[in-house]
Amino acid sequence: QVQLVESGGGLVQPGGSLTLSCVASGFTLDSYPIGWFRQAPGEEREGISCISGSPPLTYYADSVKGRFTVSGDKAKNTVYLQMNGLKPEDTAVYYCARATGYSDVRGCYNMDFWGQGTQVTVSS
Repeated sequence: QVQLVESGGGLVQPGGSLTLSCVASGFTLDSYPIGWFRQAPGEEREGISCISGSPPLTYYADSVKGRFTVSGDKAKNTVYLQMNGLKPEDTAVYYCARATGYSDVRGCYNMDFWGQGTQVTVSS
């Protein structure tokens, strides 16, 4: 049974850092790209990062490039999203998802399984 479970969200001040985790079960990370997405209230879901393969290829949206870093730990079957320099506009529910495709231009596509999401709030 495929499952993705996110954790690590919370309340952080502007300029702070958080690391989100996405623990995968029912499949191995090497076999599928994993994407990070976020959705703020009233806005569409945005794909912000994707990691695929080994050695990994990575993709970042312009909105997070240079501030966020995606990585994977095969032994733990876990993907991480290290978020630095957080801004109030980063406030959203963050999701990880398994994808069947990866592109250097668009990141992960054709997602087939999603996690339940974790709330990130950036506020002073």
